[in-house]
Amino acid sequence: MIEARHLRVLRAVAATGSFSAAARELGCTQPAVSQQMKILEASVGTTLLIRTSREMRLTQAGEVLVRHATGILSGLTAAEEEVAAIAGLRAGRVRLVSFPSGSSTLVPAALAALRAAHPGTRVSLVDAEPPRSVEMLRDGDCDVALAFRYDSVHDDSTADSARDSTGGAAEEWGDLVVRPLLSDRLVGLLPEGHRLAGADTVSIADLADESWIAGCPRCRRQLVDACEKAGFTPRIDFATDDYPAVIGLVGAGLGVAFLPELAMESVLPKAARTVTVEPAVRREIVALTLPDLARVPAVAATLDQLERAAAR
Repeated sequence: MIEARHLRVLRAVAATGSFSAAARELGCTQPAVSQQMKILEASVGTTLLIRTSREMRLTQAGEVLVRHATGILSGLTAAEEEVAAIAGLRAGRVRLVSFPSGSSTLVPAALAALRAAHPGTRVSLVDAEPPRSVEMLRDGDCDVALAFRYDSVHDDSTADSARDSTGGAAEEWGDLVVRPLLSDRLVGLLPEGHRLAGADTVSIADLADESWIAGCPRCRRQLVDACEKAGFTPRIDFATDDYPAVIGLVGAGLGVAFLPELAMESVLPKAARTVTVEPAVRREIVALTLPDLARVPAVAATLDQLERAAAR
């Protein structure tokens, strides 16, 4: 196997014309240079240098190897410098995927702080809800996924606490690095003229006869689960992944909804009122990555900034 260090020695010998001169250039001893050349010749299986009392010259094989060595060593140097830049956060790229309410609240603050601290790091952003975002991470289509899952509505049974509302085991992210960010409580959203719009707290059971507006598929399943645990099956008349659309439908008096508090931070409700709902329904918001990616400096820095944004 040809090693880069052997090529550097060969190039120095070819440039200086002797082992002793090459040793001085490389900062080592003449015997060390001679030994490196013997190893290189053994690796390629042919003589590279011819030494006489008057001169040292390259064989044809030696000339070919020196010619290629220049390009190889230049490319290796460039690669080393580029990797060092990435490792030192002077460069790097992170592909981030996030659900919409995370993209409008946590992500902007995190990326602004990341750019200020490491201007050479570039981040791209794509919207996707879990579980699609988690699939993208496992498929290699992103480096960090901002995701969520719902807590059990009731904490009075071991089975409920070990299982999320989608029916999936709590270990659904067991192969990933999980960075917890925050616990996001769902609030009720009612038309401003609704009989309960002025209440501080509303029981889920009080909304049994209402028309419902549901969100993303995972949120929809959570809504059904929460209502069934309160003793009824919700009548879902509208379903949309767009939070402003949900608020608009509620404001028009077409139904009621559950929305995460995080989603309400970036949307101004019009003709709608938020109320606290009991029993509490929460979703766990996390940043996910693969174990190997977690050691990449730019990815680690992105996770840190997302955690700081959530804390703020």
